[in-house]
Amino acid sequence: MKIQEIYIKRCIELAENGLGTTYPNPMVGCVIVYDGKIIGEGWHRKAGEPHAEVNAINSVKDKTLLKKATIYVSLEPCSHFGKTPPCCNLIIANKIPKVVIGTIDPNEKVAGKGIKKLIEAGIQVTVGVLEEACFELNKRFFTFHNKKRPYLILKWAESKDGFIAPMEKLEKKPVWITNGFSRQLVHKWRTEEQGILVGTQTVIDDNPKLDARDWRGNNPVRIVLDQNNRIPEDSQILDNQVKTILFSKFKTAAEKENTIFEIIDFEQNVVQQVVQSLYEHQIQSVIIEGGRQTLQSFIDANLWDEARIFVGNIPFNSGIKAPILGKKQFEKSLIGTDELLISRNYD
Repeated sequence: MKIQEIYIKRCIELAENGLGTTYPNPMVGCVIVYDGKIIGEGWHRKAGEPHAEVNAINSVKDKTLLKKATIYVSLEPCSHFGKTPPCCNLIIANKIPKVVIGTIDPNEKVAGKGIKKLIEAGIQVTVGVLEEACFELNKRFFTFHNKKRPYLILKWAESKDGFIAPMEKLEKKPVWITNGFSRQLVHKWRTEEQGILVGTQTVIDDNPKLDARDWRGNNPVRIVLDQNNRIPEDSQILDNQVKTILFSKFKTAAEKENTIFEIIDFEQNVVQQVVQSLYEHQIQSVIIEGGRQTLQSFIDANLWDEARIFVGNIPFNSGIKAPILGKKQFEKSLIGTDELLISRNYD
């Protein structure tokens, strides 16, 4: 591995600390090197707070070394005023002579403007170091800006014999297919994504909270497809505690601070309408945990980026069949007695 790649790899490691907390901003890591040694590090921790470059520069004890240093950053430094000043200006002001960038920022507010500004200031700029890894780091951010939609993750659990749920349930609560470790992992995932989506029947059958109570982190925005407003008023997702978006044909109640109705035409392409609306809500990633019909609708529309499927160790013998993903390659791993299958959609 080349020396520049080593430092960009470190930038990526730092950036990953911001997973789930930087939305709508990307995850960014930054390293400052002088004479073959790291003299400063930082990452973007939360939207509205200082960017990675600011934190890295602030961590350098002897600021006089900056004039002879190289700054490495996983994503192009910003050149515009947002909630914080442009990072390019700070790099220029500190007279850092060399900048190494993992990949260009796809956000139209940046998109090469930061690089141009640095070059015009006489700074030596290198772009495209570990570019694929830097893209993977911000796959949600890149999908949002390049495809104008959220990054979509399908998630479900199925029994050993391929059923997602029993045909009939006696209580309004989930029927667990997986073990406690798998369920905790799902809650970790919920803290990493900006939204979580289910259909009407899941809410009626399970009365879920759709939160991340088994893992420390932010709760996702709750998104529900409820065509005919059949969700009971006492459902936990209507507690107004977390931002909740309800897709319906019409409104049946007044909107509250955290409960928003989005009216769509259910006779048209529902999935495309939902995805477009979520883009307008600035939601960069969604984990889809609905029932078979909801999951299959996204599969059939080919609007998904990842599928995460748990296969439990218990048979149902009968019930509702799991969604059909088609012929895909899967990464397989074991979580206790459960098998986890992960597939990416490159179509």
